[in-house]
Amino acid sequence: MLDSVHHIAIICSDYQRSKQFYTGTLGLQILREVYREERKSYKLDLELNGHYIIELFSFPDPPARPSRPEALGLRHLAFATRDVASAKASLESKGVVLEEIRTDEFTGRKFTFFADPDGLPLELYEQPAI
Repeated sequence: MLDSVHHIAIICSDYQRSKQFYTGTLGLQILREVYREERKSYKLDLELNGHYIIELFSFPDPPARPSRPEALGLRHLAFATRDVASAKASLESKGVVLEEIRTDEFTGRKFTFFADPDGLPLELYEQPAI
């Protein structure tokens, strides 16, 4: 019945700051960007390695969503990488603060967490080449 995840929708508080983070810092590519005058809202469609992945929205005065500690709902968005240490170093060189690298006790794979400009928890997770 289901084939894959189509996209993740994110509402940000500062559109230009988040656009720069997801494109300039994380390296996602812009598919399209539209401004919806009637909603006073931007919608930015982003892809990663040719796969549509994120819809970034701006809305006037969105309410804050609790994130920690372990609030109900979406916990985090994880990005796969073949080399967690290298990806961590690359993000740190761009001013992103990341946690120390840990090892998943069940899979033996490395991972670390960081946050987007609005505090949305993001993860780098080791995914060996196929």
